[in-house]
Amino acid sequence: MHRTFRQVLEIMRRLIGIVAIAFLSFICVLAMEAQPQTQPPTQTFTPPTQLHLTYPPLQHTTTSDRLFFIGTAPKVGNVSINGKLISRSEAGHFAPSLPLKLGENIFQIQYSSPEDGENGSSNRQQLITVKVMRESRITLPPKDIGFIPDSLFPKVNIARQPNERICFEAIATPSAKVVAKIGDREIPMLPRRRNVQLPPNSSVLTDNNKATEESPLGYFRGCASFEKPSKLGQPIYEMRLGDRLIQEKATGNVEILAPQNLQVVEITAIAADARTGASTDFSRLTPLPKGTKALVTGRQGNWLRLDYGGWVRENFTKVEDAEVAPHSIVRSISTKRVISKADQNSVWTEVVIPLEVPVPLSLIQSDRAIALTLYNVTSQTDTIAIAPDSIVNKLDWAQTEPDKITYTINLKPKQQWGYKVRYEGTNLILSLKHPPLLTSNSTPETPQSLQNVKILLDAGHGGKEDLGSRGATGYPEKDVTLITSQLLQSELQKRGATVVMTRKADDDVELATRVNLIEQEEPTLAISIHYNALPDDGDAINTSGVSAFWYNPQAQDFAKFINAYLTKKLNRRDYGVYWNNLALTRPTSTPSVLLELGFMINPVEFEWIIDAQQQKLLASTLADGITEWILNAAN
Repeated sequence: MHRTFRQVLEIMRRLIGIVAIAFLSFICVLAMEAQPQTQPPTQTFTPPTQLHLTYPPLQHTTTSDRLFFIGTAPKVGNVSINGKLISRSEAGHFAPSLPLKLGENIFQIQYSSPEDGENGSSNRQQLITVKVMRESRITLPPKDIGFIPDSLFPKVNIARQPNERICFEAIATPSAKVVAKIGDREIPMLPRRRNVQLPPNSSVLTDNNKATEESPLGYFRGCASFEKPSKLGQPIYEMRLGDRLIQEKATGNVEILAPQNLQVVEITAIAADARTGASTDFSRLTPLPKGTKALVTGRQGNWLRLDYGGWVRENFTKVEDAEVAPHSIVRSISTKRVISKADQNSVWTEVVIPLEVPVPLSLIQSDRAIALTLYNVTSQTDTIAIAPDSIVNKLDWAQTEPDKITYTINLKPKQQWGYKVRYEGTNLILSLKHPPLLTSNSTPETPQSLQNVKILLDAGHGGKEDLGSRGATGYPEKDVTLITSQLLQSELQKRGATVVMTRKADDDVELATRVNLIEQEEPTLAISIHYNALPDDGDAINTSGVSAFWYNPQAQDFAKFINAYLTKKLNRRDYGVYWNNLALTRPTSTPSVLLELGFMINPVEFEWIIDAQQQKLLASTLADGITEWILNAAN
């Protein structure tokens, strides 16, 4: 077909366009393939255009004598609180701490801009009003004659042993005469001269960890014991003041248990948290594995006291039909090396202790040893077999009390890597994790130095409700923990590690799910990424730095190492290394550490936290430190 010169030019132009589009598409495909499959979220920050208050809420209640105010405003202009100018960072952020009086406190936060507009005719002002109610840390006695009903002991039903001391308490009119009547007894209640208030656990974070003596009159206490088993019912508290007589009944009943009729219960939870007292306010003891059996020697509400001394929730147990108290003898003990079903690179030594009945236990770790104590047992041990390929170097035992044996297990590695405890029938199995199986040429400088290493990263908080702490602009901790975790994931994968994430997006993941994933995956190391805040009485302006938190001793060395590594390499302030009872530090199957990588509430450090380049540097430095510690600890 004949074509004109113009038609030929048109055909050539179209062909060139098609080739160009194809070439550009090819380049785009190559670029996409070169990018990581999962990109960390990014945040674009713009200067504030108006006054913003992140904390406290407009209506706030606290028992603190001070409170910090975190927020921001345009850099140009002034911010005052109740008429007094406050200092701000270069970015315009503020976080002053102000004193509080008991009762209602009103704060007016005002931003005033300089004249703006071409003619200088406008002057913008913004005002935020905050009402803060400061309540007393202690319950005050009634102003008129009477009792504080919630102060009468017991608030819930309790059961105790015969001849066990029971102390009755009440808060009442200070000058009154108070007695507690129960059964056929009348117990005099004496006023407490001093009421020492212990600081909360969080006080160590604000350098205010001292007991204070407060002396409010009206705190009464009286103690007694009861010999015979009986259901005594609810105590009646009686107050006399002049010719006036007032009575109030406690809400809980008192029962004295019959020793010959004590119940036996069996633990039904996979691991039942044991406590030193009958609430979660008391300290944790070694969790009791499923199948454990013990006598109930006391009750308080829905908590049971077991014969070895620990308290557990009743809903973690079931009543066992047993005629006698659980007791066992112990004979031979053996060890064997096993490969984990969860991870073929995870090797464990199992210490097997055959028993007649699953008994309560406790476990204490030191650097290179584990002390395992069994209760309600008597030794007949003559033979112990230690497999040569296990990590157990020596196993000693001692009958420290007639019904208590302590096994001391000395380990070959210099670093402990985790343990698990379970019952298989009546056989107690203590599993001890071996060091990771590193390749022979693993060094911090080699690209694949963490091959065969699995690391679990937990990006703290997440979802619509759990924002975590927030910075001056309102930017939430949950976003920056995800950015840091995903950047760290990429860095660790470059070094050959397998990385497991508890969340990969802005998801709401419960603490129990995160903990269960650690136990399920059995990683070499578990790290929870967070950014810090303080209680109300903290100093947000002058508090900054990175810190590490650990619970099980196997995690202490890494916590100390990585905290020192970050502060030195990044030239950050060292906020400290803490033993802390946190959900993400409690898993026993691996060294598990929670890192606080800076203070969101500090106006200056907040800018470092959200800086994209600093985030990348932080992730790279973290990966270097993790690599160095694992290689040193495993060899």
